[in-house]
Amino acid sequence: MTESSADDIFLDAIKRLDRAALFADIDAEALLRLRSPRSLLEVSIPVRMDNGSLRIFQGYRVRYDDTRGPTKGGIRFHPDVHVGEVKALAFWMTCKCAVVGIPFGGGKGGVIVDPKQLSRLELERLSRGFIERIADFIGPETDVPAPDVYTNAMIMGWMMDEYSKIRRQRTPAVITGKPIPLGGSLGRDDATGRGAYYCIKELERIRNWNPSEIRVAVQGFGNAGQHVARLLHDDGYRIVAVSDSRGGVFRADGLDVPRAIELKNQGRAVGEVYSTRSVCECPVCGGDDCHCSSDDAGSGDVISNEQLLELDVDLLIPAALENQITAENARRISASVVVEVANGPTTSDADQTLIGNDTLVVPDILANAGGVTVSYFEWAQNQAGYAWSEDEVHQRLQQIMAQEFNNVHQLASNKQIDMRTAAYVHALNRIGEAVEAQGTSRFFAPGDDA
Repeated sequence: MTESSADDIFLDAIKRLDRAALFADIDAEALLRLRSPRSLLEVSIPVRMDNGSLRIFQGYRVRYDDTRGPTKGGIRFHPDVHVGEVKALAFWMTCKCAVVGIPFGGGKGGVIVDPKQLSRLELERLSRGFIERIADFIGPETDVPAPDVYTNAMIMGWMMDEYSKIRRQRTPAVITGKPIPLGGSLGRDDATGRGAYYCIKELERIRNWNPSEIRVAVQGFGNAGQHVARLLHDDGYRIVAVSDSRGGVFRADGLDVPRAIELKNQGRAVGEVYSTRSVCECPVCGGDDCHCSSDDAGSGDVISNEQLLELDVDLLIPAALENQITAENARRISASVVVEVANGPTTSDADQTLIGNDTLVVPDILANAGGVTVSYFEWAQNQAGYAWSEDEVHQRLQQIMAQEFNNVHQLASNKQIDMRTAAYVHALNRIGEAVEAQGTSRFFAPGDDA
């Protein structure tokens, strides 16, 4: 990602703020605060490589807004990480936390690295080194990181342990998304996909869908994409296409999703950390260790990520990276409903095309908020020293996602606006209330009565 394209992502994110502000009940000062992050830290991380050489990696941590509580957001390891991207992600997280009403602000972090090129020990050194550099910037009551692209529970466990060593006390609440034995929450692993699934179930109720008649395509077959595909498949939805970074597979009669997940996750690059197997290695089940019949195998087609987005389906789920649906390809999107499991998969220019085509978009700051919601549950459990059951986590998550989905859906209907704008309006109203509770110019202006 170039510097200009990363900055464009942030500027594009702010466009959503400006549009939503036209419909929100929010003071101008609150909008002014939200146009730039509260603080941004850039660090250099020295790592001793296995061959004895030293490499320096660049990392970032952004705390965007903490008006409603400690900042919260993931850490991604990716070669295209850039400060503009991290700022945009932290802004989206600020709005996401407000949409679902949890007492967090937004943060985000990233390290410029291709983690698949690191050994297990190099990956651990990098993870611990990043925390050593940002330790004064984070904390259970300040900023709480979590997993993101190419980071996971094991890496979060290393990071929590490193922070605890620095503070000379065990501090599980500093990081969420940890392994269960290290203070993680049951139900966190599938929370992002499950949250999107609960949104889809509300749409199913509103639109009176018959799941067996709904054709679904999922772009991105990592953790979130796999779980939403699995849950929908279990309910009888027809998952006709899935893809990952190396390509995808389409089968009109539907894919064997459990088998695709099993085979996708068999190959690991860094000791159970990263998958190396692609979903397109078998045109039906998703792996080269294929148990499909020859008739089945012959009916599947290997497709590209770009082709998947344009398939004739009812429900499209982008669950990969940013800027996948653009002004260039939006007019070719056939799906009547798009549920954004990825962060920022649709550009603001593409939004206008989709709106013009009567495509319903359930936006990322609502659809993928299940992850941060269960991260909040994990943080609360760590603070209280009490663990919830998985059923309790699922029940609480379903209640929040269904309630806020319907709040946003009703707001969109009442104001005759699209769901993305409605979600931002919902978030801005809550953030605005918190800012005004501390006083704005209307309170402090000379001559006004207190």
